[in-house]
Amino acid sequence: MESVLNISAYVFTPITDREQLRPVLRERANAAGLKGTILLAEEGINMFLAGEAGAVRGYVDQLREDPRFTALTTKESWSAEQPFRKMLVKLKREIIRMDHPTIRPIDERAPAVAPRTLKRWLDQGHDDDGREVVLLDTRNAFEVDYGTFEGALDWRIARFTQFPDAASAHREALEGKTVVSFCTGGIRCEKAAIYLREEGVDALQLDGESSAISSTSARTTTTGSASSSTSARRSPRTSRHGPTTSRRRAPLRASLHDGGRSARSHEQQGTSELLGD
Repeated sequence: MESVLNISAYVFTPITDREQLRPVLRERANAAGLKGTILLAEEGINMFLAGEAGAVRGYVDQLREDPRFTALTTKESWSAEQPFRKMLVKLKREIIRMDHPTIRPIDERAPAVAPRTLKRWLDQGHDDDGREVVLLDTRNAFEVDYGTFEGALDWRIARFTQFPDAASAHREALEGKTVVSFCTGGIRCEKAAIYLREEGVDALQLDGESSAISSTSARTTTTGSASSSTSARRSPRTSRHGPTTSRRRAPLRASLHDGGRSARSHEQQGTSELLGD
């Protein structure tokens, strides 16, 4: 029985008291019996937590009492065992490492497109201005290999810090097109879309993120077996499938048919990037 609640959440918000906040969040989490990782940076908070459902949700509710974290939205999944070994609260330069400090989602977000609108654009073959629509998967290559939209661009980056160079290298191919970036939880797309727009690309981010990708698992054809949770790299116990030996692509229109509201287990961000390594 899957009784352990796993959540991921982030919000870009100015944090000027990270050093003082760190022990407070750690002590609260330990008192609630939670394990996982919280990253604190001047640009915001990013966290993965797991534990008893009431304790996890109570912890997040208490966090939201701070006006800076009111906008925290969690993505939930369940596991039979605790996937984390420790409770860590780390201070980082960025809550998702890009190594471009001028990209600041706390100042301004890139425009977003709703899944239903994107589906309509794809069905009609262009956006509302008649421009070609391009899907860009901003995740790491090993995550893309677990599943992505059919026809999406995949630049085979190993780390998100490689995204800016890849974007610059492909900028000309994106000119005159509407580029919709997507990831899993939204955090990478926040920065990716801003960077693309600074490069002169008309970029949007897919609103809803993991929920918009939610039905891919039901409509994916595979030639082998693959893990659907990137967190399995840290703890094999969290993998629900077999060895990660295949690549799979999901039909985009099918995965957007419900407006991005299908329920599924949330596919966590890569562990190495969560830890800022």
